Amino acid sequence: MLTDDEYDYLFKLVLIGDSGAGKSNLLSRFTSNEFNLETKSTIGVEFATKNLEIDTHTVKAQIWDTSGQERYRAITGAYYRGAVGALLVYDITRSSSFQNVQHWLKELRDHADTNIVIMLVGNKLDLSETSRQVSTEQGGALAEQEGFLFVETSALDSTNVEEAFATVFNTIYTNLPKKEKTTIQEQQNNKPTQGERVQLRPPSVRGTSARSSLDDQRNKNETKGGGCC
Repeated sequence: MLTDDEYDYLFKLVLIGDSGAGKSNLLSRFTSNEFNLETKSTIGVEFATKNLEIDTHTVKAQIWDTSGQERYRAITGAYYRGAVGALLVYDITRSSSFQNVQHWLKELRDHADTNIVIMLVGNKLDLSETSRQVSTEQGGALAEQEGFLFVETSALDSTNVEEAFATVFNTIYTNLPKKEKTTIQEQQNNKPTQGERVQLRPPSVRGTSARSSLDDQRNKNETKGGGCC
């Protein structure tokens, strides 16, 4: 069992989207199963980590929660570097946050790797009955158009939160070359295995053969000289 400091892969994921969309609570719900109704807007960037098991490998998920406030957008650009996944979050009860998805998408494409795995997340699903302004169909259509993964979540009651992160990390893992763990059996691959024969001829055997050859030669010579008169 690996400790928190031991892992096979490190995946950096960024949470982006408008301020108030619920990014910080998605992060805290996933990493520590907590929700805070009085969460304040993120200042700059915060991050948390969580170890995951994927296909017998340990993945350290490093999740960066970026501020959605306009005044911090310029300083957060550097934090996109090295990210292999992104959750682009909007609030289903605020149409403006959905309209701003294109802005966040542009920023993501300007700063992140082109192969980054992106999931579009419509958050605050718990308010869908009373306050929804962005339909599931709108979110799904945009995700399909851009080639994103898509899900609606609720950080409040944890609906689809675990599934959203797990889907992104599993997709990232699937796209990477696999790194197998070293086992004792693999370490012994260069040693003889069952079925292979290694024959060594002892020096005593070689010496005995040589003496036998000399004795045979002497016998032949004596025979050539004739026998008894």
